[in-house]
Amino acid sequence: MKSHWLALFSEKKLQLITTWLRQHVLTSDHLTQSLVIIAALLIAVLIGNRLKRKFSTPVLPLATPLLWLFLQIVSLLVAMEAEWPHNLLTIVINLLAVWVILQTASSLFNNSAWIKLIAIIAWTLAALNIMGLLGPTIGLLDRLSLKFGTLRISLLTVFEGLLTLALLLWGARILARLLEKRIRENSSLSPSIQVLFVKLSKAALIAVAILAGLRLVGIDLTAFTIFTGAVGVGIGFGLQKIASNLISGIILLLDKSIKPGDVITVGTTYGWVNSLGARYTSLITQDGKEFLIPNEDLITQQVENWSFSNSTVRLRIPVGIAYHSDVRKAMAICETAARQTERIIKEPQPVCLLVGFGNSSVDLELRIWINDPVNGVRNVKSAVLLNIWDAFHEQGIDIPYPQRDIHIRTMPPGTGGMAGGQQESLRQDLSSGA
Repeated sequence: MKSHWLALFSEKKLQLITTWLRQHVLTSDHLTQSLVIIAALLIAVLIGNRLKRKFSTPVLPLATPLLWLFLQIVSLLVAMEAEWPHNLLTIVINLLAVWVILQTASSLFNNSAWIKLIAIIAWTLAALNIMGLLGPTIGLLDRLSLKFGTLRISLLTVFEGLLTLALLLWGARILARLLEKRIRENSSLSPSIQVLFVKLSKAALIAVAILAGLRLVGIDLTAFTIFTGAVGVGIGFGLQKIASNLISGIILLLDKSIKPGDVITVGTTYGWVNSLGARYTSLITQDGKEFLIPNEDLITQQVENWSFSNSTVRLRIPVGIAYHSDVRKAMAICETAARQTERIIKEPQPVCLLVGFGNSSVDLELRIWINDPVNGVRNVKSAVLLNIWDAFHEQGIDIPYPQRDIHIRTMPPGTGGMAGGQQESLRQDLSSGA
């Protein structure tokens, strides 16, 4: 009995589903629209394949869906003009538009967060439009508003402003990249001027995008003049360091005192200038460490620029020899060893000078010149010293150890000193390894 009722219920349910499909889905209108959709798809595929075989551009992967979307929009306009049913066309157009938007976003943005946000917005708008709720939703968002004097801000204004601002910033970013590429390719501009133009162009494009976004959503910019004084006070107190670094960076770019590629020393930090930012300068040392030095420090502190006006620099290498060695011969050996080093330039020539008589050695100073400090300084000093070491060993020039003279005296008479009360002194030279 139970199975009989289940069979009747299933049969009745199947009849209801069949009836609903015949009345709402398997209709002549839907069949016609389906044929139009399939025909538009076939035409788009044929034309898209021909374009892909004939041309090669980054837009071609989207050629087929864009053509399909275009043909569907034309079909929808014709159906609306002729007052034919077009609900299925509307659904397909919304889905196609979302798909094209997501494909375009994935090719333009590397950040997955932006792609997810665009996907959420696109699918939400498409769903509301398909269900016919897009218009009422827009009206509801527009009614939820606040007034500040003559300024009216609604949720719709906020959403429109955010969307418009995102699109304008994205466009400004693309335009800034194109300008940067053109500026970098201009060999007549110095590296510092190129960096300055790139920074100013990015700042100007971002400012224009923000102002244009506010104007497009209908916000009167004069309403924000009251905040100008507060911003000035904020810069004067809380943002003092940031403003100082920003202005210092602009000064560095204008006077060309430091530019990318320069070899500089700031305090105890020696390295190559990698880039000049709005707030800091990137300095890479020989150890591979990257120091972010505030631009203000480069203005207020003493900076050694090894390649400011001339890349030719002089290095001083101290050398000590024993007192019994031939000083003139040692000086000649040092100069010859310097000439045999690869990176030492011939003019000015290496010079070795006698600079003093030390406690344990005769002090010499070898002065050499290089024209590529960007390749390192300590490595060339090491190469010269290694040549001097080998030459000293071949020519019998000794490098002394530190020496100390120690005087040992006897105790005075009457205090248990040596017999006869006579003072004796013993002088002994002791040598310890360095």
